[in-house]
Amino acid sequence: MNSRTAQTKWSLVLAVSVLCLAAAISVSAQVQTTTSTAADKASVVTKVEKGEIVYVDGNNVVIKMEDGSLRHFANVPDSARITVDGKELGVHDVQVGMKVQKTVTTTTTPKTITTVKSVTGKVWHVTPPSSVILTLEDGTNQQFKIPDNQKFNVDGKMVDAFGLKKGMKISATKVVEEPITVVEQRAKLAGTMPPPPPPPPADIPVIVFVKVTPAVETVAETAPAALPKTGSPLPLIGFLGVLSLASAFGLKLVRTKLGN
Repeated sequence: MNSRTAQTKWSLVLAVSVLCLAAAISVSAQVQTTTSTAADKASVVTKVEKGEIVYVDGNNVVIKMEDGSLRHFANVPDSARITVDGKELGVHDVQVGMKVQKTVTTTTTPKTITTVKSVTGKVWHVTPPSSVILTLEDGTNQQFKIPDNQKFNVDGKMVDAFGLKKGMKISATKVVEEPITVVEQRAKLAGTMPPPPPPPPADIPVIVFVKVTPAVETVAETAPAALPKTGSPLPLIGFLGVLSLASAFGLKLVRTKLGN
């Protein structure tokens, strides 16, 4: 019993779904919307910026531009690439002194998006100039907002909202044009490696610096100087003679006193 009831319930749900799908197809057939895009002539502007890398630390790069200003590019992604001598290099491959050039191409294209919406049905109720309820071919009613200055085709004649009457079969088309501007930018990085340092000229000798440790100066004791060769022994002989005379005189004086 329950299974048959559930089967009947699912059948009703399926039937309602089919009816809703059929109604949606019918409405879409009576209310049609088409969109088209038309592009005008595009303008292209190319800008070239040049500079030299003066600092690199991990993913941080500082570039000195041609006008002398410094630009700090922080957290450059590892996926960023620069073309150097035909090779693709990452941020960890760049060097200080490398010349870089950035070419930015900006393409500006004006476009117009045109949306055309058309509807056909019978007037069931109208509230001019704001809205109208139409009975579509599937018998359903649908309310539409009437745009400003909207015209309706009634038997080949164009009338506004105030000319609509119940039972009239009408068709209306709404055209909306929306201008937009599409801007696309493409950047290309190129660079050249810094030149290697020049070798020293061949005629200039290579100077080698040698560290010399100064010696400790030792002062030796000097022996007393000898008498000059020009010195004479006469003073010494004279002194000895005087000493002998004094001794003889002393002895004579002693003997005289003993004799008395």
